[in-house]
Order: sequence, then structure tokens, then C-alpha cells
Amino acid sequence: MRERLRVCALYPELMSIYADRGNLLLLERRCAWRGIGFELTAVGHGDALDPDAHDLFYMGGGQDRDQELVAEDLHTDKRDALHAAGARGAAILAVCGGYQLLGHHYELGDRRVPGIGLVDLVTVRAPGGTAARLVGNVAIEVELPGIDGVRTLAGFENHGGRTQLGTGATPLGRVLGRGHGNDGRSGWEGVRKGLIIGTYLHGPLLPKNVWFADWLVQQALGRDEPMSSLDDRLEDAAHQSARRAAGVSA
Repeated sequence: MRERLRVCALYPELMSIYADRGNLLLLERRCAWRGIGFELTAVGHGDALDPDAHDLFYMGGGQDRDQELVAEDLHTDKRDALHAAGARGAAILAVCGGYQLLGHHYELGDRRVPGIGLVDLVTVRAPGGTAARLVGNVAIEVELPGIDGVRTLAGFENHGGRTQLGTGATPLGRVLGRGHGNDGRSGWEGVRKGLIIGTYLHGPLLPKNVWFADWLVQQALGRDEPMSSLDDRLEDAAHQSARRAAGVSA
């Protein structure tokens, strides 16, 4: 059994707004508290990507101009590596802009930004500028392999894109309370294909949902047994607060 989590942060200088770096810090801390080694590798624009060198790949959100720069590099230099990583069962977590780039393309007016086609979805920027953005606290109910019953993820969304899942895509979860989700209409949020997960939940996501962080670590390491318990009173309070902000009772 490997006792070291190898994490690849994709484009951390370009795709890390809305405090998304907190997700990486949370993973490092929870591994350290359990005596699990943690290795973080940053892979940026123009860097080679080894699909076999990491257990968990992570990409956050970014501004439109940065996302377009990243999209070109992803499509031309890293697409095949990420497909290979996903095919061998590596965990991939992509948030907001990163989520959009997992799909086939992102339409920005008359421009079409290519994705890597790792999951079956497309995103279209809604007309209307900031007034058309889907913004606010959101909670979703999810079912994940290895976890009994339905659990809740809570976070914050702020996106102008409307993401439409294709017939070959499965939503990550169902929107609860007053959240918007992928498109503000379908009632679904995010996408999941095995251990490939895309979501609009910022805030950052993992400190508000440490049960989900533990699940990611467990799956990325290939462990069958649950992670050892920690004193999560503060983390649980943060989760409950995020749920209430999204209009979901504790």
C-alpha cells in the first residue's frame, strides 16, 4: 500500500481564483495528520505532463483570458496525457473554468475555446455580461462509490457559462435549496465519470466538505478501507454553515 499522495496542480498560476489553492492545502494537511506523505507538483503552460506520475490531478478556475491560454496548451500538449491518466483510474478534480475545459468546447460569443473531451459536455457563455452570471451559495446531494447513502456538498458558485451534459455524462449531484448548478434550469450540478469530477463549487470546496476530500484521497491511493477519523469539529461547523447559506437545513 502506497503511503504517499502524489498531486499534480495544473496551471496554479493561471487557474486558481476564488481561494481554490485552499483545496490543495487541505489535502496536504489531512494527509499529514494521518501520517500519509504528500507530494505536490505544479505543471504549467508549456510543461510536459506525465500521466503516470500523479495520483490526483487538480485544476481550478481562472479569468477568460487565462482560461483561453490554458485551453490551447491543454488541447495541444496535455490532452493525451490526461486521457491516459483518466483511463488508468487516476483521480481528476476540476473546478469552474477547469470543469468547463474537461468538455468538448466552451463557446464565448463568436469564439470557440477547445476542451480536452474527457467528458461529454459543452459550455456556452450566456449573453448579458455580469447580469447573466449564476452566483451564490449552493448545495448538492451526491452519491459516490464506497460511501453509504446520499451526502451533501456545499460551496459557492460564480459562473457565466451554461454547461450542458451530453447523453454520455452523469451529473455529480442534484441541486438543493437555492443554488443554480450547471445551467440554472436542469437542477443538476457538476459531472462525474469514475474518478473524473468537474464542479462549479468554489469557496474553496474541500475545506467545507472534508468528507469529500477524504474520499478523494482514499480513491486516489486505491485504498479499500475508510480513512482514519480526525477531530473535525471545526470542519463540520464550516460544512453546516455552508449548507445553511445555501438554504439547506443541517
